Amino acid sequence: MTNNWVDIKNADLILIMGGNAAEAHPCGFKWVTEAKAKRRAKLVVVDPRFTRSAAVADFYAPLRVGSDIAFLGGVINYLLSNDRIHHEYVRAYTNAPFIVKDDFAFDDGIFSGYDAEKRSYDAASGRTSSGRTGSRWSTRPSPARAACTSC
Repeated sequence: MTNNWVDIKNADLILIMGGNAAEAHPCGFKWVTEAKAKRRAKLVVVDPRFTRSAAVADFYAPLRVGSDIAFLGGVINYLLSNDRIHHEYVRAYTNAPFIVKDDFAFDDGIFSGYDAEKRSYDAASGRTSSGRTGSRWSTRPSPARAACTSC
Protein backbone atom coordinates (compact mmCIF):
# COMPACT_ATOMS: atom_id res chain seq x y z
CA MET A 1 0.00 0.00 0.00
CA THR A 2 1.36 3.41 -0.89
CA ASN A 3 -0.71 5.70 1.29
CA ASN A 4 0.19 6.91 4.74
CA TRP A 5 -1.81 5.11 7.45
CA VAL A 6 -3.22 8.47 8.59
CA ASP A 7 -4.59 9.04 5.09
CA ILE A 8 -6.33 5.67 5.17
CA LYS A 9 -7.70 6.18 8.68
CA ASN A 10 -9.24 9.52 7.59
CA ALA A 11 -10.49 8.39 4.18
CA ASP A 12 -14.09 8.35 3.01
CA LEU A 13 -13.36 5.92 0.18
CA ILE A 14 -10.59 3.33 0.05
CA LEU A 15 -9.65 1.61 -3.21
CA ILE A 16 -7.60 -1.59 -3.15
CA MET A 17 -6.70 -2.70 -6.65
CA GLY A 18 -4.81 -5.84 -7.54
CA GLY A 19 -3.71 -6.60 -4.03
CA ASN A 20 -4.84 -8.21 -0.82
CA ALA A 21 -4.12 -5.70 1.94
CA ALA A 22 -5.97 -7.76 4.56
CA GLU A 23 -3.34 -10.49 4.26
CA ALA A 24 -0.32 -8.57 2.96
CA HIS A 25 -0.61 -5.69 5.46
CA PRO A 26 -2.66 -7.00 8.41
CA CYS A 27 -1.38 -4.36 10.86
CA GLY A 28 -2.10 -1.54 8.43
CA PHE A 29 -5.43 -2.98 7.35
CA LYS A 30 -6.77 -2.17 10.81
CA TRP A 31 -6.92 1.46 9.65
CA VAL A 32 -9.20 0.42 6.79
CA THR A 33 -11.56 -1.32 9.20
CA GLU A 34 -11.37 1.66 11.57
CA ALA A 35 -12.25 4.07 8.76
CA LYS A 36 -15.20 1.85 7.83
CA ALA A 37 -16.40 1.70 11.44
CA LYS A 38 -15.83 5.29 12.56
CA ARG A 39 -16.11 7.31 9.34
CA ARG A 40 -18.49 5.03 7.45
CA ALA A 41 -15.86 4.84 4.73
CA LYS A 42 -16.55 2.65 1.74
CA LEU A 43 -14.06 0.00 0.67
CA VAL A 44 -13.80 -0.87 -3.01
CA VAL A 45 -11.72 -3.90 -4.02
CA VAL A 46 -10.83 -4.41 -7.67
CA ASP A 47 -9.21 -7.77 -8.30
CA PRO A 48 -9.93 -10.86 -10.41
CA ARG A 49 -9.47 -12.95 -7.25
CA PHE A 50 -11.91 -12.99 -4.35
CA THR A 51 -9.58 -12.26 -1.44
CA ARG A 52 -9.94 -11.53 2.28
CA SER A 53 -9.96 -7.84 1.40
CA ALA A 54 -12.77 -8.47 -1.08
CA ALA A 55 -14.70 -10.37 1.60
CA VAL A 56 -15.05 -7.21 3.71
CA ALA A 57 -15.46 -4.79 0.79
CA ASP A 58 -18.56 -2.68 0.27
CA PHE A 59 -18.04 -3.04 -3.48
CA TYR A 60 -16.15 -5.85 -5.16
CA ALA A 61 -15.28 -5.55 -8.86
CA PRO A 62 -13.91 -8.86 -10.20
CA LEU A 63 -12.31 -7.48 -13.37
CA ARG A 64 -10.92 -9.71 -16.05
CA VAL A 65 -7.15 -9.93 -16.07
CA GLY A 66 -5.69 -7.12 -18.18
CA SER A 67 -8.73 -4.84 -18.06
CA ASP A 68 -7.54 -2.69 -15.14
CA ILE A 69 -6.37 0.22 -17.32
CA ALA A 70 -9.75 0.38 -19.05
CA PHE A 71 -11.42 0.33 -15.63
CA LEU A 72 -9.24 3.18 -14.35
CA GLY A 73 -9.87 5.15 -17.54
CA GLY A 74 -13.59 4.80 -16.90
CA VAL A 75 -13.19 5.94 -13.30
CA ILE A 76 -11.19 8.99 -14.38
CA ASN A 77 -13.71 9.80 -17.10
CA TYR A 78 -16.59 9.58 -14.60
CA LEU A 79 -14.82 11.77 -12.05
CA LEU A 80 -13.95 14.46 -14.59
CA SER A 81 -17.28 14.35 -16.45
CA ASN A 82 -19.27 14.68 -13.22
CA ASP A 83 -16.94 17.18 -11.52
CA ARG A 84 -16.26 14.79 -8.63
CA ILE A 85 -12.67 15.83 -7.99
CA HIS A 86 -11.18 17.97 -5.22
CA HIS A 87 -9.92 20.86 -7.39
CA GLU A 88 -7.76 22.54 -4.72
CA TYR A 89 -5.93 19.28 -3.95
CA VAL A 90 -5.43 18.46 -7.64
CA ARG A 91 -3.96 21.92 -8.35
CA ALA A 92 -1.65 21.91 -5.32
CA TYR A 93 -0.48 18.29 -5.05
CA THR A 94 -0.59 16.68 -8.50
CA ASN A 95 0.88 17.30 -11.93
CA ALA A 96 -2.46 18.59 -13.31
CA PRO A 97 -1.14 22.19 -13.56
CA PHE A 98 1.17 20.88 -16.27
CA ILE A 99 -1.59 19.93 -18.70
CA VAL A 100 -0.44 21.04 -22.15
CA LYS A 101 -2.01 23.86 -24.14
CA ASP A 102 -4.86 23.18 -26.55
CA ASP A 103 -2.72 24.07 -29.59
CA PHE A 104 -0.06 21.49 -28.73
CA ALA A 105 -0.09 18.83 -31.44
CA PHE A 106 1.44 15.56 -32.54
CA ASP A 107 1.35 15.18 -36.33
CA ASP A 108 3.17 12.59 -38.44
CA GLY A 109 5.22 11.48 -35.45
CA ILE A 110 6.47 14.99 -34.62
CA PHE A 111 5.33 17.26 -31.80
CA SER A 112 4.38 20.87 -32.56
CA GLY A 113 7.18 23.42 -32.35
CA TYR A 114 9.78 21.36 -34.22
CA ASP A 115 12.26 23.32 -36.31
CA ALA A 116 13.66 21.00 -38.99
CA GLU A 117 16.60 23.31 -39.82
CA LYS A 118 17.78 23.54 -36.22
CA ARG A 119 16.69 19.97 -35.49
CA SER A 120 15.22 21.08 -32.19
CA TYR A 121 11.96 22.06 -30.57
CA ASP A 122 10.83 25.52 -29.55
CA ALA A 123 10.42 25.29 -25.78
CA ALA A 124 7.53 27.79 -25.83
CA SER A 125 5.45 25.46 -28.01
CA GLY A 126 5.44 22.83 -25.29
CA ARG A 127 4.43 25.15 -22.51
CA THR A 128 1.61 24.06 -20.32
CA SER A 129 -1.74 25.76 -20.07
CA SER A 130 -0.58 27.26 -16.77
CA GLY A 131 2.52 28.74 -18.43
CA ARG A 132 4.76 26.73 -16.12
CA THR A 133 7.81 24.87 -17.33
CA GLY A 134 10.22 22.44 -15.76
CA SER A 135 9.55 19.16 -14.04
CA ARG A 136 6.00 17.95 -14.40
CA TRP A 137 6.09 16.38 -10.94
CA SER A 138 5.12 18.46 -7.96
CA THR A 139 7.84 19.10 -5.40
CA ARG A 140 5.42 20.36 -2.77
CA PRO A 141 4.93 18.26 0.37
CA SER A 142 1.88 16.04 0.67
CA PRO A 143 -1.07 17.53 2.64
CA ALA A 144 -0.35 15.24 5.57
CA ARG A 145 3.22 16.53 5.79
CA ALA A 146 2.56 20.13 4.74
CA ALA A 147 1.62 21.21 8.26
CA CYS A 148 4.25 19.07 9.97
CA THR A 149 7.17 21.12 11.26
CA SER A 150 9.18 18.13 12.46
CA CYS A 151 8.94 16.08 9.23
